[in-house]
Amino acid sequence: MATIVTNDNTSFSDIIGLEKVADLIRENVIWVIKNPELFSSDLLSPPKGVLLFGPPGNGKTLIGKAIASECGATFFSISASILTSKWVGEGEKMVKTLFAVAREQAPSVIFLDEIDAVFGARSEKEEEHSRRLKNEFMVQTDGIFNEKDANAFVLLIGATNRPQEIDDALRRRLEKRI
Repeated sequence: MATIVTNDNTSFSDIIGLEKVADLIRENVIWVIKNPELFSSDLLSPPKGVLLFGPPGNGKTLIGKAIASECGATFFSISASILTSKWVGEGEKMVKTLFAVAREQAPSVIFLDEIDAVFGARSEKEEEHSRRLKNEFMVQTDGIFNEKDANAFVLLIGATNRPQEIDDALRRRLEKRI
């Protein structure tokens, strides 16, 4: 299922019991995104991705909505199943389209729920279409930050309750882990 939300009024005050997480996100994500001029060097750049992990029902989706709301961004909520297809090449097209629309609607937050379901660790037994989907996702994630326009950001948020099962290359792209 895909959901696109603009002008949502979700805030961190709506999330009860995660005050330390909210403070951490404000400091490491929102403040950096709202002040890109302070983080324009290679050492200090806005995060491309955030990995939220924890047990089901602890507010990962609500945190994603709050980040988008506080940054004034369009919120794309994507389930892992929407990126897969029985037709060859359709998954890659969905990924390309998702990132193209997110760049067009920037500032944007792409929230991918249960990221481990599609982007688990690669293996020798993996099917070719799954490998191509992961590769396309990695390529699109690498091109997520527009260096020419620091105000036009796209933030990828992955949510899971099994972070150890995510592909290592994708885990590296999700720089902030909360």
